[in-house]
Amino acid sequence: MKLFVNGKEIEVPAAAMEKRIVEFLREDLDLTGAKNACDVGACGACTILVNDEPCRICIKLVKDFGGQRILTIEGLAAPDGTLHPLQQAFVDRGAIQCGFCTPGMVLTAHAFLLQNPRPTREQIRHAIFKNLCRCTGYQQIIDAIEQAAPHYRSVASGISADVEDGILPSGMASDISKRSKLATASPPGRMPGSPAGRRPAAT
Repeated sequence: MKLFVNGKEIEVPAAAMEKRIVEFLREDLDLTGAKNACDVGACGACTILVNDEPCRICIKLVKDFGGQRILTIEGLAAPDGTLHPLQQAFVDRGAIQCGFCTPGMVLTAHAFLLQNPRPTREQIRHAIFKNLCRCTGYQQIIDAIEQAAPHYRSVASGISADVEDGILPSGMASDISKRSKLATASPPGRMPGSPAGRRPAAT
Protein backbone atom coordinates (compact mmCIF):
# COMPACT_ATOMS: atom_id res chain seq x y z
CA MET A 1 0.00 0.00 0.00
CA LYS A 2 1.11 3.54 -0.72
CA LEU A 3 0.61 6.79 1.16
CA PHE A 4 1.39 10.27 -0.11
CA VAL A 5 2.85 12.18 2.83
CA ASN A 6 3.91 15.82 2.45
CA GLY A 7 4.18 15.33 -1.29
CA LYS A 8 6.27 12.17 -1.10
CA GLU A 9 5.17 8.67 -2.02
CA ILE A 10 5.60 6.26 0.88
CA GLU A 11 5.50 2.48 0.48
CA VAL A 12 3.95 1.02 3.62
CA PRO A 13 5.27 -2.38 4.73
CA ALA A 14 2.66 -5.05 5.38
CA ALA A 15 3.69 -5.24 9.03
CA ALA A 16 2.63 -1.61 9.56
CA MET A 17 -0.88 -1.88 8.15
CA GLU A 18 -2.54 -2.50 11.53
CA LYS A 19 -0.51 0.15 13.30
CA ARG A 20 -2.16 3.38 14.40
CA ILE A 21 -1.23 6.00 11.85
CA VAL A 22 -0.20 8.52 14.50
CA GLU A 23 2.41 6.01 15.66
CA PHE A 24 3.46 5.23 12.09
CA LEU A 25 4.03 8.92 11.33
CA ARG A 26 5.91 9.53 14.55
CA GLU A 27 7.92 6.32 14.86
CA ASP A 28 8.44 5.14 11.29
CA LEU A 29 8.59 8.45 9.41
CA ASP A 30 9.96 10.64 12.24
CA LEU A 31 7.14 13.15 11.73
CA THR A 32 6.53 14.00 15.37
CA GLY A 33 4.32 17.07 14.92
CA ALA A 34 1.10 15.08 15.32
CA LYS A 35 0.70 14.41 19.04
CA ASN A 36 -0.80 11.33 20.65
CA ALA A 37 -2.78 12.85 23.51
CA CYS A 38 -6.33 11.83 24.42
CA ASP A 39 -6.47 8.50 22.50
CA VAL A 40 -10.18 9.01 21.79
CA GLY A 41 -10.14 11.56 18.97
CA ALA A 42 -11.42 14.39 21.14
CA CYS A 43 -8.67 16.96 21.74
CA GLY A 44 -7.37 17.65 18.22
CA ALA A 45 -3.66 17.39 19.06
CA CYS A 46 -3.25 14.56 16.54
CA THR A 47 -4.90 16.45 13.67
CA ILE A 48 -3.38 16.15 10.20
CA LEU A 49 -4.90 16.97 6.82
CA VAL A 50 -6.11 14.19 4.57
CA ASN A 51 -6.95 15.47 1.08
CA ASP A 52 -6.99 18.99 2.60
CA GLU A 53 -9.53 18.04 5.28
CA PRO A 54 -8.72 17.90 9.03
CA CYS A 55 -8.57 14.37 10.36
CA ARG A 56 -7.97 13.18 13.93
CA ILE A 57 -5.80 10.15 13.64
CA CYS A 58 -5.15 8.81 17.14
CA ILE A 59 -7.86 6.17 16.71
CA LYS A 60 -7.26 5.37 13.02
CA LEU A 61 -5.04 2.73 11.43
CA VAL A 62 -2.51 3.02 8.63
CA LYS A 63 -4.62 0.79 6.39
CA ASP A 64 -7.42 3.39 6.46
CA PHE A 65 -5.35 5.84 4.43
CA GLY A 66 -4.28 3.93 1.33
CA GLY A 67 -3.68 6.28 -1.60
CA GLN A 68 -4.63 9.37 0.40
CA ARG A 69 -2.80 12.71 0.40
CA ILE A 70 -1.55 13.45 3.89
CA LEU A 71 -0.17 16.76 5.11
CA THR A 72 1.53 17.03 8.49
CA ILE A 73 2.84 20.20 10.08
CA GLU A 74 6.32 19.35 8.80
CA GLY A 75 5.04 19.62 5.22
CA LEU A 76 3.55 23.09 5.63
CA ALA A 77 6.88 24.93 5.80
CA ALA A 78 8.99 25.53 2.70
CA PRO A 79 11.71 22.98 1.81
CA ASP A 80 14.38 25.38 3.09
CA GLY A 81 12.65 25.58 6.47
CA THR A 82 11.02 28.96 5.95
CA LEU A 83 7.80 29.03 7.91
CA HIS A 84 4.48 29.18 6.11
CA PRO A 85 2.76 32.57 6.63
CA LEU A 86 0.23 30.90 8.93
CA GLN A 87 2.98 29.37 11.05
CA GLN A 88 4.76 32.73 11.15
CA ALA A 89 1.56 34.43 12.24
CA PHE A 90 1.29 32.02 15.18
CA VAL A 91 4.83 33.05 16.18
CA ASP A 92 4.17 36.77 15.66
CA ARG A 93 0.98 36.73 17.72
CA GLY A 94 2.29 34.64 20.58
CA ALA A 95 -0.16 31.86 19.76
CA ILE A 96 2.29 29.13 20.75
CA GLN A 97 3.10 28.48 24.39
CA CYS A 98 3.61 24.86 25.37
CA GLY A 99 3.17 24.02 21.67
CA PHE A 100 1.42 20.71 22.23
CA CYS A 101 -1.79 21.68 20.45
CA THR A 102 -0.09 23.92 17.88
CA PRO A 103 0.45 21.50 14.94
CA GLY A 104 -3.17 20.35 14.98
CA MET A 105 -4.42 23.90 15.48
CA VAL A 106 -2.35 25.26 12.59
CA LEU A 107 -3.44 22.51 10.20
CA THR A 108 -7.10 22.93 11.18
CA ALA A 109 -6.76 26.67 10.50
CA HIS A 110 -4.96 25.98 7.20
CA ALA A 111 -7.80 23.81 5.94
CA PHE A 112 -10.33 26.42 7.07
CA LEU A 113 -8.56 29.34 5.37
CA LEU A 114 -8.23 27.40 2.12
CA GLN A 115 -12.03 27.27 2.06
CA ASN A 116 -12.72 30.67 3.63
CA PRO A 117 -9.94 33.23 3.09
CA ARG A 118 -12.15 36.11 4.30
CA PRO A 119 -13.29 34.87 7.68
CA THR A 120 -14.92 36.79 10.48
CA ARG A 121 -13.56 36.30 13.98
CA GLU A 122 -16.70 34.37 14.86
CA GLN A 123 -16.12 32.00 11.93
CA ILE A 124 -12.54 31.49 13.08
CA ARG A 125 -13.73 30.65 16.60
CA HIS A 126 -16.14 28.09 15.21
CA ALA A 127 -13.50 26.55 12.94
CA ILE A 128 -11.10 25.80 15.82
CA PHE A 129 -13.50 25.13 18.69
CA LYS A 130 -12.86 21.37 18.64
CA ASN A 131 -9.10 21.85 19.01
CA LEU A 132 -8.32 22.19 22.69
CA CYS A 133 -5.70 24.61 23.98
CA ARG A 134 -4.93 24.99 27.69
CA CYS A 135 -2.34 27.80 27.47
CA THR A 136 -3.26 30.77 25.31
CA GLY A 137 -6.92 31.38 26.03
CA TYR A 138 -7.50 31.18 22.25
CA GLN A 139 -7.47 34.94 21.54
CA GLN A 140 -3.88 34.93 20.28
CA ILE A 141 -4.73 31.96 18.06
CA ILE A 142 -7.68 33.81 16.57
CA ASP A 143 -5.47 36.86 16.05
CA ALA A 144 -2.89 34.71 14.25
CA ILE A 145 -5.42 33.14 11.90
CA GLU A 146 -6.86 36.56 11.15
CA GLN A 147 -3.36 37.89 10.41
CA ALA A 148 -2.66 35.04 7.98
CA ALA A 149 -5.94 35.37 6.06
CA PRO A 150 -4.62 37.94 3.51
CA HIS A 151 -2.05 35.38 2.34
CA TYR A 152 -4.83 32.94 1.48
CA ARG A 153 -6.79 35.67 -0.27
CA SER A 154 -3.76 36.56 -2.37
CA VAL A 155 -3.17 32.93 -3.32
CA ALA A 156 -6.82 32.53 -4.31
CA SER A 157 -6.89 35.75 -6.36
CA GLY A 158 -3.35 35.71 -7.73
CA ILE A 159 -2.84 39.23 -6.34
CA SER A 160 -0.29 40.04 -3.66
CA ALA A 161 -1.64 40.38 -0.14
CA ASP A 162 -0.72 44.09 0.01
CA VAL A 163 -2.55 44.93 -3.21
CA GLU A 164 -5.49 42.75 -2.16
CA ASP A 165 -5.79 44.81 1.03
CA GLY A 166 -5.39 48.14 -0.77
CA ILE A 167 -1.71 48.71 0.06
CA LEU A 168 0.11 49.22 -3.24
CA PRO A 169 3.83 48.59 -3.64
CA SER A 170 5.74 51.91 -3.69
CA GLY A 171 6.69 51.68 -7.37
CA MET A 172 3.14 50.94 -8.47
CA ALA A 173 1.73 53.64 -6.19
CA SER A 174 4.22 56.19 -7.57
CA ASP A 175 3.35 55.32 -11.17
CA ILE A 176 -0.38 55.63 -10.52
CA SER A 177 0.20 58.96 -8.75
CA LYS A 178 2.18 60.36 -11.71
CA ARG A 179 -0.50 59.32 -14.19
CA SER A 180 -3.19 60.88 -12.03
CA LYS A 181 -1.31 64.20 -11.81
CA LEU A 182 -0.66 64.22 -15.56
CA ALA A 183 -4.30 63.62 -16.35
CA THR A 184 -5.37 66.40 -13.96
CA ALA A 185 -2.88 68.90 -15.45
CA SER A 186 -3.91 68.26 -19.09
CA PRO A 187 -6.13 70.94 -20.70
CA PRO A 188 -9.72 69.93 -21.51
CA GLY A 189 -9.97 68.13 -24.82
CA ARG A 190 -6.28 67.18 -24.89
CA MET A 191 -4.94 63.74 -24.16
CA PRO A 192 -1.94 63.54 -21.76
CA GLY A 193 1.27 63.56 -23.79
CA SER A 194 -0.39 64.58 -27.10
CA PRO A 195 0.93 67.50 -29.19
CA ALA A 196 -0.54 70.90 -28.35
CA GLY A 197 -3.74 71.73 -30.15
CA ARG A 198 -4.44 68.14 -31.24
CA ARG A 199 -7.74 66.84 -30.00
CA PRO A 200 -8.38 63.14 -29.46
CA ALA A 201 -9.84 61.29 -32.41
CA ALA A 202 -13.60 60.84 -32.31
CA THR A 203 -14.84 57.36 -31.49
